[in-house]
Amino acid sequence: MIFGLPKEEIEDRLEKGEVRVAVYGLGRVGLPLAVAWLRAGQAVIGADINEGTVNEINGGLSPISDEPRIPEAVKHFVETGRFRAMTDLVKASEESEVKFIAVPTTLHEGGFDGSALESALRSVGKGLEEGDAVSIECTVPPTTTEEWARVILEEESGLRAERDFALVFSPERIYEGRALEDIEERYPKIVGGVGPRSTELFSILYSRVARRGVIEMGSATAAELAKLFEGIYRDVNIALANELAGLCHDLGIDFMDVRGASNSQPFCHLHRPGVGVGGACIPHYPHFVLDKAGELGKSMPLVRLGRTINEGMPQYTLGLAQEALNAIGKNFDAIKVAILGLAFRGGVADARNSPTYDIIDLLKERDAEVVVHDPLIGRDERLEGRGVKLVKSIEEAVKGASLIIIATDHGEYA
Repeated sequence: MIFGLPKEEIEDRLEKGEVRVAVYGLGRVGLPLAVAWLRAGQAVIGADINEGTVNEINGGLSPISDEPRIPEAVKHFVETGRFRAMTDLVKASEESEVKFIAVPTTLHEGGFDGSALESALRSVGKGLEEGDAVSIECTVPPTTTEEWARVILEEESGLRAERDFALVFSPERIYEGRALEDIEERYPKIVGGVGPRSTELFSILYSRVARRGVIEMGSATAAELAKLFEGIYRDVNIALANELAGLCHDLGIDFMDVRGASNSQPFCHLHRPGVGVGGACIPHYPHFVLDKAGELGKSMPLVRLGRTINEGMPQYTLGLAQEALNAIGKNFDAIKVAILGLAFRGGVADARNSPTYDIIDLLKERDAEVVVHDPLIGRDERLEGRGVKLVKSIEEAVKGASLIIIATDHGEYA
């Protein structure tokens, strides 16, 4: 039991490493979060439905190799007996008192897909006991914690949130490639509970991990919106950069030169343009908000337009490529195209929602021969399903190619 204890007793248990923690979802968010709590002195249970991931971790190996300090931390804490993983999600809840849920949430056929979250919530609820605490860390549409997650946990457990157990939304705020640093050092932790007691508890808990402190929100919904607005801000501003870069192209002007000059003014923060916006986060957040706004009868034209511009960038990229081919008298259907970069962003081995896939599909429609290179990704089933070769060397990729598209800003391409 931890919910309802005096602050001094909670802090004493944290100091002694006596708080029993479970982290649900051992991917790019959950595993660094688990390591952060291990480094804060607590024993951690990792819960994941992927048996391969669980076996790998229990063998002292990290399923994520490109996050600093994560592999060595997994090895150390497994060897010392403080970190173990399991596929039994209910048991993980039964054996812990503080549960962090960091499973994937995404879009499916244009709407929110919370199936993984629902499964985790039901398992947590079945093992939930009076005095336990639950934090939802994965990004969700507004009101999800209050109106959906709370109901599931209460149905499964027979307990009441804020009376019998704590429930908060506390969004992950990581940048891939520095996840542990972001959790521990770079950003304050946002916490919004279904009531003030829940918020207070997790504020105490997270003060042990987040050196930049904790921002307490007035509600779980406010915390949900804070996370969503971060992503929408970036999406809209990337769309603005893409639109302005298009104008510069038509005028024969280097956008990056203009951007540098404009950004010398302290109130201007033009983003960098690109072939699209990928990753597990930004492409989805605007839709979460737009759907909720639609339920309220509210239109958000700027948010929708930003998403439309960014989703159209692969097509725009092919337009630029066609201009280049016209200059050398060639067409897509008679050439080899080398695409450098499959990851959605430079420096990471993550291709989720990468705009490169859309570019490939458009090229395949035009009967081009496509070859892809990425220095951090060795194999990709989605490319294999498209009949596209992923090669290991840049030289092999570009040999005989009439067109090269640098789609990802990996340092190797500089």
